[in-house]
Amino acid sequence: MDDIQDIKRARTPWNDGLAFFMGFLRHPEKVGSIIPSSRFLEQRIVGMADVAEARLVLELGPGTGGTTRALLDALPEDGRLLAIELDPEFVSILRHKADPRLIVHHGSAEHIRQALDRYNLPQPQVVISGIPFSTMSPALGRRILNEVWSCLSPGGHFIAYQFRGQVAHLGRTLFGKPETEIELLNVPPIRIFRWRKQAG
Repeated sequence: MDDIQDIKRARTPWNDGLAFFMGFLRHPEKVGSIIPSSRFLEQRIVGMADVAEARLVLELGPGTGGTTRALLDALPEDGRLLAIELDPEFVSILRHKADPRLIVHHGSAEHIRQALDRYNLPQPQVVISGIPFSTMSPALGRRILNEVWSCLSPGGHFIAYQFRGQVAHLGRTLFGKPETEIELLNVPPIRIFRWRKQAG
């Protein structure tokens, strides 16, 4: 317990704007924005996801770790956070973040089950995605969403924050209409989509 509190007190901001921008230049189709999420967006995501009640949170596309930091701040001390990131530079940045609850996995959101199995993790209660569904093929988007839904525990939440509505269109076809909110205090303003997987 003391170790976690020490890490929280010593933690420096993770939003490395330059690294995020360079990631966008390397792979604009895979990075959803040229700047990291605002702290207002991060806190809204944490609140919508009920992170404080989760034993395992899965984050897809954490980037340089701004949202990751906010999730860890809200996560119970016995919780775990699995962050799956495709960009190797972002993975390197994330792996320097000292928190024993954080597992950083270099891989694709297409292979969530493989990542969970690799670390012997159960079904997550929360899946949060910042990956840009609008810049990928619909077929890839459907594969990722199917993977998310099959791995999410009953009663769990899937939250995607996006500038465009492609994920809502794909998700509606697969598992119904999402709840939608808009965070205006972000550059640019962004939509947050939430689905809840019904128990049973």
